[in-house]
Amino acid sequence: MNSELLHAKLKENFGFEKFRPNQETIITTILSGQDTLAIMPTGGGKSICFQLPALILPGITIVISPLIALMKDQVDSLKTNGISACYINSSQSSEEQQFYIDNLKSNKFKLVYIAPESLSYLDNIFSELTISLIAIDEAHCISSWGHDFRPAYTNLGYLKNRFPSTPVLALTATADKATRTDITKQLNLKNPKTFVASFDRKNLSLEVRPALDRVKQIIDFIENKPNESGIIYCLSRKTTEELAEKLSKSGILAKAYHAGLDNTTRAKTQDQFINDDCQVVCATIAFGMGIDKSNVRWVIHYNLPKNIEGYYQEIGRAGRDGLPAETILFESYADVIQLQKFASDGLNADVQLAKLERMKQYADALSCRRKILLSYFGELVDENCGNCDICKKPPTFFDGTILAQKALSAIKRLQESEPLAVIVDFLRGSKNAYIYEKNYQTLKTYGIGADISWYDWNQYLIQLINLGYCEIAFHQHNKILLTPFAKKVLFEGEKVKLTTVVKKVIDKNEIKQEKAKAAKNSLFETLRKLRYEIAQEEEVPAYVIFSDASLRQMEILRPMTDEDFLAVEGVGKAKLEKYGQDFINAIIEFHRNKSVKKEKKENTYKKTLELFQNGFSVEEIAGKRNLGETTIISHLAKLYVDGHDIDLSQFVSEDEIAKIEKAQIELARPEALRPYYEYFEEKMSYDKIRFGLASIERKYNKSVL
Repeated sequence: MNSELLHAKLKENFGFEKFRPNQETIITTILSGQDTLAIMPTGGGKSICFQLPALILPGITIVISPLIALMKDQVDSLKTNGISACYINSSQSSEEQQFYIDNLKSNKFKLVYIAPESLSYLDNIFSELTISLIAIDEAHCISSWGHDFRPAYTNLGYLKNRFPSTPVLALTATADKATRTDITKQLNLKNPKTFVASFDRKNLSLEVRPALDRVKQIIDFIENKPNESGIIYCLSRKTTEELAEKLSKSGILAKAYHAGLDNTTRAKTQDQFINDDCQVVCATIAFGMGIDKSNVRWVIHYNLPKNIEGYYQEIGRAGRDGLPAETILFESYADVIQLQKFASDGLNADVQLAKLERMKQYADALSCRRKILLSYFGELVDENCGNCDICKKPPTFFDGTILAQKALSAIKRLQESEPLAVIVDFLRGSKNAYIYEKNYQTLKTYGIGADISWYDWNQYLIQLINLGYCEIAFHQHNKILLTPFAKKVLFEGEKVKLTTVVKKVIDKNEIKQEKAKAAKNSLFETLRKLRYEIAQEEEVPAYVIFSDASLRQMEILRPMTDEDFLAVEGVGKAKLEKYGQDFINAIIEFHRNKSVKKEKKENTYKKTLELFQNGFSVEEIAGKRNLGETTIISHLAKLYVDGHDIDLSQFVSEDEIAKIEKAQIELARPEALRPYYEYFEEKMSYDKIRFGLASIERKYNKSVL
């Protein structure tokens, strides 16, 4: 099939104008009958690679998928696009299973999803089916080298032997070279063509933070993101429950999810999250695998992940619709110790410890994080990403030689026998029972760093470990030992560069209010509510109706005809027929209401202007109009920007305007007033700042014209 026809199928059935990288080539390879291994990042569009060929090939496509939730999501999505599909798994009654099996025999479906454990359901009817394609999703599960090994996958090699002429497509988001080789071997793929798509998810911002007061940081973060879904990954079941409870007490709709909960509770939590009835899920790594929820706007790792593969797959659950999404990883010394123990006690200990070390190196990095991630998967790039915390705010280095000497000397005085926390207590001269029990207060360097906070010392010591001057003896109760490099600092005058410790502080008051207000009054929010109502009626996840990316395009394009609506990404023929008129009506109504509101707003500004021109003061106008003085001031500032003749000299002087203009440049033109207020050390009023900014804006507008 030529490219033009493939693009036509893509638009008609899935609503997309163009293929994502590698999709078209993979589809062409499958249609030629060749086995294929596709490594594509989460959100990279793996599903299209077997769903579109399924519509073209004459028979049935079997999709091996690891989770029931994934099957239901994808089948719901296919049905919404007018494509016949079903799934068969243990959640169904025997009557339901038989119904779908009978319909498969009658060629009523183009795709059937099934778990590897449930393949036996089809064994008896394989000979009666025309199977045109076998797609094996999450194929890394077949390999013990992979990060999510599932024994049931190891039996899938027989499929190629049973259907030697049927192409097999193996797909996964994360697989290093060893895992790729293992997948090919165990699935008995015949000279497969391998595609490795770029792992660069440019829409994901990457950030690592020290685990300082994590819960407060997380609450502050979420409160600034009304109506945005997110996942918080935790190391233990207990942590998921404790964190979910704390978030709930702060008014955040949060639920815990882990393997220790009963099936009903887990299924309910997952459904609530998928259907936007629960904003946050606090989960162990068991959550989210294969979930198609496209509008996850952020992912937080409460604990350090075990390896980069798992971390990459988990952050990949954010921003699958291609819109900007945020990821935050909290790193703590305690996590490293615990994960070291888990890795040491498990299978392939050496490999797992090495992978954990790479994960730790990523978290400790002082260079572009995206470059580190991409290089891990064999993708080398020259330029920094500009969308990670290191690129956005490069660390500040200072001469930390004296601090390093104090710390390394303390380790030596303590005879390399204590863990990090005790070393910090010793440096700060803490008077706790342990210090006195060991008589450490009598040693010469006790209290030598009392002027530095516990948190800062903790961070400086971690930096020294990362720089190789000392190391953690994990099998000796986590003692901190000196390395040969320490001698160069202590006795040979080697200089040490450390980075300034920065604590994240979020000023949330104005930002939160403005974001909530903007979200409430936006066309996107109007369309989001309509989508939610339709999803509730149809009992499918909201993103199955339309993704956030499609709603954002509707907000920008404002389509008011069928033709315009069809131009929106994600709108195909079936969705236009089912939902087009409802969404077009909502857009027209929003536009009409906005025009009415604009007219009312213009009238209220006009009344303020008339009173001001008649000589009334701000205070008098506020009294007459029963409005706040701040509101009247904002009216006057806006009126001045729009070109009305208002003398601002009574509110702000030319000298003050010059100072505000200088502040604007130095602060990189912030939208809120608070940064200016703090810049002037609270000595210039908000009113002066508002009028000063109005003067600057009007002057700028004139220069542009």
